[in-house]
Amino acid sequence: MIFFKLEIVVLSLKHLTKFFYNDMINSSKKYTCAIARSTKLIGDKWSLLIMRDAILHKKSRFKEFKSSKEKIATNILTVRLDFLVKEGFLEKITPLGTKKSTRYIALDKGLSSLNIIIEMYLFSIYSIDESILDNTQIAIKSAIISSPQIFKEKKIEEYLKFAKELRAL
Repeated sequence: MIFFKLEIVVLSLKHLTKFFYNDMINSSKKYTCAIARSTKLIGDKWSLLIMRDAILHKKSRFKEFKSSKEKIATNILTVRLDFLVKEGFLEKITPLGTKKSTRYIALDKGLSSLNIIIEMYLFSIYSIDESILDNTQIAIKSAIISSPQIFKEKKIEEYLKFAKELRAL
């Protein structure tokens, strides 16, 4: 009986993931509101966290995204990465032609999400007790608060150098 219930749960999760993925892939709906369109593209938690990890933490491999402290499920990560590639936020490259060599690189559209990430950061950082932040998080907080524009420019410059190195592999 327990196995049967577990199988139903697994099938339900697969169905929901497939439905979610199909809904996102079939994004041919004509939007008349830029905010509605933006939230459809990157308004979910996982897309923004993936873009944060790619740009700010220079993560480019599936296992690196998977290891984020937010603990994204493998199936959701797969769906989100596929969607972000399809929508032009990320590019998927395989320098050695193997699955293990697959990397995801932020494109211009993906780099533009840094504006949103910074604004969301500024919106909520003051409500987070600094005593729970690690040294890296404190340094990011200080840099963003002192000058969001300089922080953004520096991070994009660093990321473009990183992406160039990845493409050279």
